[in-house]
Formats: sequence, C-alpha cells, structure tokens
Amino acid sequence: MTELAKQIDDHLRSHVHGLGLTPSQALALRELQSPLAMRELATRMACEASNVTFVVDRLEAGGLVERVAHPDDRRTKRVRLTEAGRSVRARLMRQLTKDSPLGGLDDHDRQQLEGLLAKAVRT
Repeated sequence: MTELAKQIDDHLRSHVHGLGLTPSQALALRELQSPLAMRELATRMACEASNVTFVVDRLEAGGLVERVAHPDDRRTKRVRLTEAGRSVRARLMRQLTKDSPLGGLDDHDRQQLEGLLAKAVRT
C-alpha cells in the first residue's frame, strides 16, 4: 500500500507541475465536478478548512474558481469552477489518467479494488 501511494503521489506531482498547479490545487480541482461548500471540499480533500481556504484563494487568484453564495444558506460559500477552471480540470484529468500506476487495471479490477479499499476504510 505504501509503495502504491508513493507511486500515485509521484505521478500526481509530475503531471500537475506542467499545469502550473500544486498537488493540493490539483486535488481541489479534481473534486470540483460541481460546486461544493468550502467545508465539503475540505472533507473530500481530507484536510482542514483553513488549508482549503488557502488553496481556493490561490485558485481564485488564478481565475480557475470563484466563490458564490450557497442557494439555501447565504452564510455558506460554495466554490465553483470558472470556464478557465473547467478547461484546466479537463487537462488535469487527462494527465492523471495517462500512465497512471493503476492504468494496468481493467474496469472489473478497478471496481474490485475500489470495493476492497472502501471495505478496509469502514473497518
């Protein structure tokens, strides 16, 4: 598990650098398939809300995301991709799947692995 995690981390770092992103910024973009509350983004990134604020500040300064009011709770801000952010996210997702350490797995193997990892996390 440790070796696989290292390979995935190395793969991520090698591909995001070319997009001008940090690994944390890439992780945030990966999670932003749709607008998310800052707290939800922090949960998905497995980090503190203050760290997400810093990451989102940098992405916002780069024109990749914007903060908008939550439709049901004006006290909550949601983060959504801009047009430029959607473009960078699409490039990022293509880069992350290219030569991925998990690329040798077929759909069935990936589903099995996902199920086993989810089971391991629950126990």
